[in-house]
Amino acid sequence: MNKKIRIGVLRETKNPPDRRVAIPPVTGLQILNKYPHVSIYIQPSDIRCFTDSEYREQGYFLTDDLRDCDILIGVKEVAIPTLIPNKTYLFFSHTAKEQLYNRELLQQIINRNITLIDYEYLKNSKNKRLVAFGHWAGVVGAYKALRARGVRTDFFDLPPASACKDMEEMYMHLKKISLKPIKILLTGGGRVAMGAMQTLRVLNLKEVTPTQFLHENFNEPVVCRIDPEHYVERIDGAVFSVQDFYENPTLYRSTFKPFTKVTDLFIACHYWDPKSPKFLKPEDYKEEDFKISVIADVSCDLNGPIASTLRASTIASSFYGYERFTEEETIPFIDKRNVTVMAVDNLPGELPRDSSIDFGEALYQNVYDYLFGEDPDGVVERATIAKGGQLTAHFAYLQAYLEGEDVLRI
Repeated sequence: MNKKIRIGVLRETKNPPDRRVAIPPVTGLQILNKYPHVSIYIQPSDIRCFTDSEYREQGYFLTDDLRDCDILIGVKEVAIPTLIPNKTYLFFSHTAKEQLYNRELLQQIINRNITLIDYEYLKNSKNKRLVAFGHWAGVVGAYKALRARGVRTDFFDLPPASACKDMEEMYMHLKKISLKPIKILLTGGGRVAMGAMQTLRVLNLKEVTPTQFLHENFNEPVVCRIDPEHYVERIDGAVFSVQDFYENPTLYRSTFKPFTKVTDLFIACHYWDPKSPKFLKPEDYKEEDFKISVIADVSCDLNGPIASTLRASTIASSFYGYERFTEEETIPFIDKRNVTVMAVDNLPGELPRDSSIDFGEALYQNVYDYLFGEDPDGVVERATIAKGGQLTAHFAYLQAYLEGEDVLRI
């Protein structure tokens, strides 16, 4: 007989606030039905996208005190003062890449004998992630790119995604706009890029090949999605291999520059390795025929491949300007010679209900069997950063970071 497990759903404590939740009401009912030995307690929240009353109406017990729970589930980093010793936590900790701003969080997790399971590292035997919000980052990121285009040109006005109840309402607004003949470029081929393409396809835009995009003119708006073979090449001239590029990024150089001469709106949804070539260097923006006016950096790699991404922006203040010649941040939309930048790093938070339902369903389908029962494939084990007052073997490389030694943040 399975041991009784009490689940506590945390209120989000990170600032700026995040309205998402890992167990929406409907998903919780699925859990309770499938796992009779599991009970769920909800910590009240006045910002959560699903209200306290929505949980109460479905029969959940709401309580501020989760000390009797065994597993505590949130989305973003948990505020240190609220950490309860000797519990198991699931959330995105942003510690495994040695992020300096979360070192104290990991130290306190170790000190309080907390078991930390990080969503980012829940993967199957083929190293494929089992749960992620990436698709929704792309969905919202492309919408915000179009919104920036509208504000910049005064051709149309889209409401913020965060003001929409859900994706359906957001797309309803999108269907009302009309684009002038522009060229939209999108980099990436994963779930983030596919989410962005989903949004762009609402407008029924003509999709063209990289060759057409670079060399042809169109009397209608067009979009082009490119993969690594279109923006890098082997330095020695060898035939491109995507596997080789991922394994040996230092052997490649960028071929992205021609796209800067013909692109109006650039939506960056690619995965980027710090060892791989950069897309846009500061000197590229200074060239007379540089054409890109809006860059929606959905990937948002700071100090990374796109020089104009000076910092992450926020849902409340999503855009800033980049002065092409001084390389400084400016007020957005004032000087049309500057590049408009969107670099929000928590985009799924703008459609919290949709993204929460999707994320909760992925956890239900792919993770809870291992979390609430046996874990023969080591799915939960591989995602466990800390346990028993120390780092696990998979994350032992964090020891110097944990102890406060100077490290480079990836």
